[in-house]
Amino acid sequence: MTVLGLSFAALATVAIGVYGVRLARTTSDFLVASRSVGPRWNAAAISGEYLSAASFLGVAGLIAKYGADALWYPIGFTVGYLGLLLFVAAPLRRSGAYTVPDFAEFRLGARWLRTLAMIVVAVICTLYLVPQFQGAGLTLQTLLGVPSWVGAVVVCAIVVANVAGGGMRSITFVQAFQYWLKLTAVAIPALVLCAHFAGSGGALGSEAPPTVDQRTTIDITTDVVVQVPLEERATVTGTVDGRAVDGAVILSPGEHELGSGSVLVLDAGAAVPIVSGAPADGREWLQPGGGFGGDHPLYQVYSLIIATFLGTMGLPHVLVRFYTNPDGRAARATSLAVIGLLGVFYLFPTLLGVFSRLYVPELLITGTSDAAVLLVPGAVLSGWTGQLIAALVAAGAIAAFLSTSSGLVVSIAGVVSTDVLRGRVRDFRLAAVLAGAVPLVLSLAAAQADLSRTVGLVFAVAASTLCPLLVLGIWWRGLTAVGAAAGLVAGGVSATAAATIAVLGGLDHGGITGWPGAILGYPAAVTVPLAFAVMIVVSHLTRAQVPGDIARILTRLHAPERTGMGIDRVADLGDVPRREP
Repeated sequence: MTVLGLSFAALATVAIGVYGVRLARTTSDFLVASRSVGPRWNAAAISGEYLSAASFLGVAGLIAKYGADALWYPIGFTVGYLGLLLFVAAPLRRSGAYTVPDFAEFRLGARWLRTLAMIVVAVICTLYLVPQFQGAGLTLQTLLGVPSWVGAVVVCAIVVANVAGGGMRSITFVQAFQYWLKLTAVAIPALVLCAHFAGSGGALGSEAPPTVDQRTTIDITTDVVVQVPLEERATVTGTVDGRAVDGAVILSPGEHELGSGSVLVLDAGAAVPIVSGAPADGREWLQPGGGFGGDHPLYQVYSLIIATFLGTMGLPHVLVRFYTNPDGRAARATSLAVIGLLGVFYLFPTLLGVFSRLYVPELLITGTSDAAVLLVPGAVLSGWTGQLIAALVAAGAIAAFLSTSSGLVVSIAGVVSTDVLRGRVRDFRLAAVLAGAVPLVLSLAAAQADLSRTVGLVFAVAASTLCPLLVLGIWWRGLTAVGAAAGLVAGGVSATAAATIAVLGGLDHGGITGWPGAILGYPAAVTVPLAFAVMIVVSHLTRAQVPGDIARILTRLHAPERTGMGIDRVADLGDVPRREP
């Protein structure tokens, strides 16, 4: 049944993509769907693209592990669109640009700045693709028992084929369909589990740690430190605290290290050891302020808020979809609709995270709580009902990887084909292949981490680079090309370095603690103000380089369409029908 669900999502994606290929003819179709996508259709497509592995799997997993503080992830992911609505969406569309680098050149008149912005876009999208492919690998490994690299390769192949075949025109149809599939796949299990919970008389917030209802075997796939609140008896085959064990052991209160490859068996009713840093009991889990397992929890939370609230304004695969709207008014309407669609969706992963802590607490031992959404329906429901819901969840999970990965590959292919290659359809297709292959290799080499945490780091990079470029470029006449470049470099290098260390396993396996560990794990509170400050200070120092036609540029960005000021930019796109300004 699970295989059928996975196959349905994959085949539907390919079929709808093939339909879109029939409508894609020009480079404008491939890059911005010829700017003809209406607000309702575009809102569904953006929501389908935006709701990635971090949203479908990661949000529930983090809520199961960290409780109240993890609610800032879905809140931030949604509120980011309010910033887009207020500050970016309409002016960005009125610029007439095809890509974010195109906007940078239009606003500041520097071709070299366009190249720098292109590099930033490629880095952000590549980092974002890594957790998508890792999540696909985790999903197929959990559901089918295949090696994790299989899921990553399959998703990459489908995405590259769809994008290379029809570009933005094709994936618009795919992503709109995938939003409704993902909403259905997460809403039905959540509502069914709500009914089960209400009928069983369960309770939340118990002071006791989570327990297993039956004898449970847990495979430890990576070295992990767990905390044991009370003395607990378990059966272990492997290593505990650096010594080989094969049989019954007594785990004393405190922290213990379980080695990779170990097998832990808990008897029915046994308390579950919790991965170090996560709340150990229900009461602590329900209270905010505990952070995410670090030495400076309040800093972590505020830094996450900054990253998610501002990061959306710097995500290339989100921004490029606003270029597909006919005009600025449609872009604003699209943003407003997206807020509603995301708000509805995130209700359900939150519920599934709560139920995961109750019904599959064994995932809290290994820290691989991203699999919670995949496993909780089968742990609670038996027979055909459980199998059908599990198949539905599997289809939604694959749709999450496919839709977001498609948007990211389009973003990379768009900037590479127009800024590095000659901008023809064949160049776009070549760039799409490269855009999928490089992140695939990185995903196989990088250490597996919580999906939402990894994506949160990418949000920090976006908030530290493209967000200040767009906000200051749209709303401050004093921005110069040199100032923008200095801010991009300062924010980009610092945030990307922190994200790279975290993704490659430095935080979880390198023993980085204290303020260095907190800043590397949650860099936005430092790197975002740094980027804004550098852009402003350097622009003041180079104010003589402010474009001479700045008044005309800003008027074009902010004047309503009915004034006739806005017109699509001329791009070097070979076969695109053009309008000269």
